[in-house]
Amino acid sequence: MRHEETCIGNIEVITGPMFAGKSEELLRRINRLKYAKKKFLVFKPKIDDRYSFDEVVSHQKRAYKCIPISTSHEIYSYLTESLDCVCIDEVQFFDEEIIEIAEYLANKGIRVICAGLDTDFRGEPFETTANLLARAEDVTKLTAICVKCGKEATRTQRLVNGEPASYNDKIVLVGANESYEPRCRKCHAVKKD
Repeated sequence: MRHEETCIGNIEVITGPMFAGKSEELLRRINRLKYAKKKFLVFKPKIDDRYSFDEVVSHQKRAYKCIPISTSHEIYSYLTESLDCVCIDEVQFFDEEIIEIAEYLANKGIRVICAGLDTDFRGEPFETTANLLARAEDVTKLTAICVKCGKEATRTQRLVNGEPASYNDKIVLVGANESYEPRCRKCHAVKKD
């Protein structure tokens, strides 16, 4: 890896609700890395197999090959001396060690680009993303369009049989438009048990 005195690393976080274009923005930045002939790696959690097992795929079906991993610690085994950047999609699904890894890489002079949800279906912060946001030099907060009223959507609405999910439902449920939709604060709802 690069020597920290010769390169300045940083952490960038692309965040927002589902359907805001987070993966699309990550793919745009990956394309820029390709054009600049930078050496980079792209990771995503194995749990995210919605569109592809070994690609980062946007809802618009743009894709780029990646390394699917089960735990963030696996990233260490792929690192090389000449690496310029590490890209991580769906960062909210990783364990808290991803924060330590991002800090380590940035301190070694490597650019780290993470994309992921900032809040869960209840509207509460994903701890991993929240910690990365606090440490990031650059944050891109995207919004979607609320499917109910057309305003800026900052929340992810989980639906179960067309109704808002219950507050006590499990936090992680991988899905797309069959289970989730973007909502504004006013139109977002969670059933209280």
